[in-house]
Amino acid sequence: MRQKLLMGNWKMNKSYSQAVDIAQQLSYRASDFSGVETVVCPPFTSLKGVQNVFSFDNTPIKLGAQDVFWEENGAYTGFISAEMLKDLSVSYCIIGHSERRQNAGDTDEDIQKKAQALLKYGITPVICVGEPPVVHEARNSSDFVIEQLARALSGLEGAKDLVIAYEPIWAIGSGNVAAPEFAGEVCHALRVVVEKAFGKGFADKTRVLYGGSVMAENAGAYLMQDDIDGLLVGSASLDENSFSAIAKQM
Repeated sequence: MRQKLLMGNWKMNKSYSQAVDIAQQLSYRASDFSGVETVVCPPFTSLKGVQNVFSFDNTPIKLGAQDVFWEENGAYTGFISAEMLKDLSVSYCIIGHSERRQNAGDTDEDIQKKAQALLKYGITPVICVGEPPVVHEARNSSDFVIEQLARALSGLEGAKDLVIAYEPIWAIGSGNVAAPEFAGEVCHALRVVVEKAFGKGFADKTRVLYGGSVMAENAGAYLMQDDIDGLLVGSASLDENSFSAIAKQM
């Protein structure tokens, strides 16, 4: 059985003090997340503050980052390396999020290089794929994300752990949600891509998440799908009550 994984992506929200405050609230509610592997991904500026809270309280909630650069060091103003993240006890890192693809021009090739950098330092890459509205309307969702993932996985042979996140662009922050059965079908297609790349054993243990306007009211329906092993939560992770309510359904 694949352990359920709940990830909260805070995006560009929460000042340092606000991030510390919600980390303390989550730490206080640690029992709500029992049995669920839980990760929160604050902005870079708050990673250390959140890590301090979780470490001091010995909280099982893990720390994730929202992006990484593939070079280890050098003249790369504004970028963050995998080695820097590892030094802050970061366990997971989101790469290929649609907002990075759209706003920062990240390509599948960039994502593959980022994944390699993370794996070198023992950080699990969370590789995001998702289709824009025009692709979804043309009913080509599966083909689109299959190609995205295949390109991102190229050259990652030998990886010990990966997480795949299906986050349809047309559903993120829009209030529109993918039907659970549809999301389950796409997630199954993504698992097949992993199997073709690394074999059935690796695919069977790889967790595939769904993300896209996930909230406490609809989380349970996604978790009922065989190939959805957890959730990548955006705005609902910014409130400890909502995040806790989702965890209790897992």
